[in-house]
Amino acid sequence: MVSFFVCLFILIIGYFTYGKFVENTFGPDDRETPAVRINDGVDYVVMPEWKLFLVQLLNIAGLGPIFGALTGAEWGPVVFLWITFGTVFAGGVHDYFSGMLSERSNGASISEVTGNYLGLGMKNLMRVFSVVLLIMVGTVFAVGPAGLIVTLIKSGGSANALLTSKEVWLWIILLYYLIATFCPIDKIIGKIYPVFGICLIAMAVGVGIGIFSHGFVIPEIFQHFRNEHPSGLPIWSFMFITVACGAISGFHATQSPLMARCMKSEKQGRMVFYGAMVAEGIIALIWAAAGCAIYGGAKLLEAGGGNSTTVYDICKTTMGSVGMLLAMMGVIACPITSGDTAFRSARLTVADWFKIDQNDFKKRGLLTLPILGAGAVISHLDYAIVWRYFSWTNQTLAMIVLWAASMYLYREKKNYWITAVPAVFMSAVSMTYFFCAPECLGAFGLTTTVAYPVGIILAAVFLILFLRATKKPVSGEAKA
Repeated sequence: MVSFFVCLFILIIGYFTYGKFVENTFGPDDRETPAVRINDGVDYVVMPEWKLFLVQLLNIAGLGPIFGALTGAEWGPVVFLWITFGTVFAGGVHDYFSGMLSERSNGASISEVTGNYLGLGMKNLMRVFSVVLLIMVGTVFAVGPAGLIVTLIKSGGSANALLTSKEVWLWIILLYYLIATFCPIDKIIGKIYPVFGICLIAMAVGVGIGIFSHGFVIPEIFQHFRNEHPSGLPIWSFMFITVACGAISGFHATQSPLMARCMKSEKQGRMVFYGAMVAEGIIALIWAAAGCAIYGGAKLLEAGGGNSTTVYDICKTTMGSVGMLLAMMGVIACPITSGDTAFRSARLTVADWFKIDQNDFKKRGLLTLPILGAGAVISHLDYAIVWRYFSWTNQTLAMIVLWAASMYLYREKKNYWITAVPAVFMSAVSMTYFFCAPECLGAFGLTTTVAYPVGIILAAVFLILFLRATKKPVSGEAKA
């Protein structure tokens, strides 16, 4: 259990130390923010810092830090290291810069921000990439909660065909997404998210306390410093892709602009962006610990990794009936409150792309309906396949955002290594996975023998290209 508490301590201290270092490197000031300057009453609305933090946490903390962390526990307690150091040195940095660069760009979507620093070609690629990812995220975060709700109702003894129909709950959730995507951000999201945020935090604390009060033993990293995956799946890069949101997530970069449009001061950024990522890392650490202590790799794999059944079982085991109900509500609210903002971000990304005024009631509707329609279609595909594509797309987007942040820091004559180093790492992770994963080039027979060197070489190439770009004079393009 010592390992767990050491990792928890590093996460908390990381916010106050490395988070402060990242903030000082960026240099927030007292300039007027987009929320104050634009304030359209729809997407640009000033909200207090505590609410910004809770909304951002709910935006980013979908199924990733729960399902992903539980599945990551199949590799054993070494997953704690990725969650901890990934959060402090990569995820928190990624989230902070994606939010603050959007804030400096009038709250622009991440595709537009990326294009400012990596060029028009990357802007267009990111536009398509972001919309596809966001629709997949919204879909995953509709199907997952629907399954959890059905599991909860069935556990209560109900045999009602309507109440225990996953399809019915899926359409109810999609209907809510339609309303939340369409309405002004402070009317639904700004009012109910703080409540859900409290449930999410209470759920994580409850599971953590339940592990110890019921006598479960969290295995130590130093006694299990090896790959313990029952099927022998390699740690590199499968574990890094699987955990996803619990350490670093490109999806967060699509969500940060939502809060960048609602900040009263740039100095709120560390708490809102870096702080929310650290909070998510703590949630992921607790769930990974629960997976290791209660299940173990073999039993987790047999149970299907992180899913509605394993989450329900852990909640019931650690907290009993009352606590389990609260925890399950938190777990259900968690993905739902990421799914609605995923579709909202997709709407805003398309709106920024085609310069469509979102103050216009009809124009908002014309964008919202087809986006939700696409999600409804994808929701009926194989959930496992959609999740795997989401995971790789997610980490690849994070890689691109980190390179964009590195170029920003270079142009501002600041320490770009704080983003370039995690950018290189994530490039190696993403490219390695792409070349060997069964849903990617692994389907054509490529193995880790090819993927490992190719992934590392490509990451080195990206770094060389970036360093070459830093030797060239900055073009006449205006700084953000």
